[in-house]
Amino acid sequence: MGEEVILGGGVEQALITDIAFWVIALSTIVAALAVVLVKDLFRAALFLVMAFLGVAGMFVLLRAEFLAVVQVIIYVGAISVLIIFAIMMTRDVKRGNQANRFQISAALIAGIFLLMTAFVVYNTSWNHLNDSSLPTKTLVALGEIYSNTLPTLADLLLRDFVLAFEAASVLLLAAIIGALVLIRES
Repeated sequence: MGEEVILGGGVEQALITDIAFWVIALSTIVAALAVVLVKDLFRAALFLVMAFLGVAGMFVLLRAEFLAVVQVIIYVGAISVLIIFAIMMTRDVKRGNQANRFQISAALIAGIFLLMTAFVVYNTSWNHLNDSSLPTKTLVALGEIYSNTLPTLADLLLRDFVLAFEAASVLLLAAIIGALVLIRES
């Protein structure tokens, strides 16, 4: 009765959603760890693609389909192909990730960020919206806002934030040209 169901339709759907969440979350975490721990650069790039796909799966579970599609198109499609292309163009791919003097300090900083994140998650009051906490008028307004975000996002990107949208595309183009120049000079 008071149970929140993401995909609608009863306890079975909630169970499927929970299973999908844990499968996607664990595979994304394992892929992210493999990106850092695997010595072979090419395999690390493939694990990075898997981690990007896991993040897109999380967006789907959050009902943010637009962000999931953007994640797949930009990160899985463009950025990952660029990274794999750069790895294949380097001369010493077989050497892999070399150990350096920053490993201990990087692990220490990552541990500090992990502890800070755990502290914030533990000390945050995670209030959930339910029917009794907000007036009906507010719930109807929230339902209208979050029911279909694609037209709203398209309107914002192509009308209000068109300059920032175009600047981001020029920035990505400059990054690709810069990467090609760096590869060509070596």
